[in-house]
Amino acid sequence: MKFLIIALMSVFMIGCAAPVSHSNIPLSTYDKDTEYGIENNDEGFGITVYYSRYQFVPESDAVATACKSQLTSIAWEHAESKGNTISPINEQRIRISMGRNGFTGVTSCQATAIVKWIKE
Repeated sequence: MKFLIIALMSVFMIGCAAPVSHSNIPLSTYDKDTEYGIENNDEGFGITVYYSRYQFVPESDAVATACKSQLTSIAWEHAESKGNTISPINEQRIRISMGRNGFTGVTSCQATAIVKWIKE
């Protein structure tokens, strides 16, 4: 009986995976699916986005695309609020980590990028 309980707990834990964190900056809520953090520096800023949503049928590509889209959108909004312009964000330079909790059906993503100001 104990073996059965341990086996079931192991199966549930195997199905749960969280994205690897690329930074440890505090995150603020953006919307119901998104949290973000910004770390300013002399040449621009670093941005981290944590995006998660429930999916009955797992579609990691859709979550990854939404995560990168949120990162880009929040970066442009932040630049506008500072009265600056940023260089286009190269999608290849966005570090991304995915995870899925098979028990709850939540797919999550953490994306990080460095954004540079355009010098005028």
